[in-house]
Amino acid sequence: MKVLAINGSPRKKWNTATLLEKALEGAAAQGAETELVHLYDLDFKGCTSCFGCKLKGGKSYGKCAIQDGLTPVLEKLVDVNVLLLGSPIYFGTVTGEMRSFMERLFFPYLTYTQPPASLFGRKIPTAFIYTMNVSEQMMKEYSYPVHISLNETVLTRIFGSAESLCSFETLQFEDYDKVVFNYFDPEERRERHRTVFPEDCRKAYELGVNLAKTALVETITKKT
Repeated sequence: MKVLAINGSPRKKWNTATLLEKALEGAAAQGAETELVHLYDLDFKGCTSCFGCKLKGGKSYGKCAIQDGLTPVLEKLVDVNVLLLGSPIYFGTVTGEMRSFMERLFFPYLTYTQPPASLFGRKIPTAFIYTMNVSEQMMKEYSYPVHISLNETVLTRIFGSAESLCSFETLQFEDYDKVVFNYFDPEERRERHRTVFPEDCRKAYELGVNLAKTALVETITKKT
């Protein structure tokens, strides 16, 4: 059983990456083989609208025709049992790298049919971990749930199922004294990171456990 996690944050050792690693730890505890990919390490672009993935009888039908640093990652999806995405929220949506990845990931599998269908060919559990500077109440006021719900809808349409985990009011800086910042109280953020973020890590771990268990059940069911 293989679990692939995609980190859409430019930071490799901060909030989003930490939660993804905890989820992978949970999956590994169920016997999964895990891998974490950092998108900011790769040289790639978003969809270029070449439509190579949509050409009738084309050699790239159902897969992205672009060959670049993202190609090997997309090819891993062939035998992955769980897909886990993670990104901080920047200006109400995921990072540019994550968005570009999602375009390249989703579009080749989505058919231009009525109703739309998936060319992925099987169902796997997926999840999205979001980290953000705002509180849960502010997230709702800023309509973040619309974006999160849309991502869940597309992931479900392509892969069969999806769920989301949000981490609010995250610690942005190791030393707030070095930056111009009075948006929130730094001390409150440090205290929240000390007391609440560990609970988010526990939730991420449990998410990994549950995703791996679901994938294992589906694998056994297919064999029987």
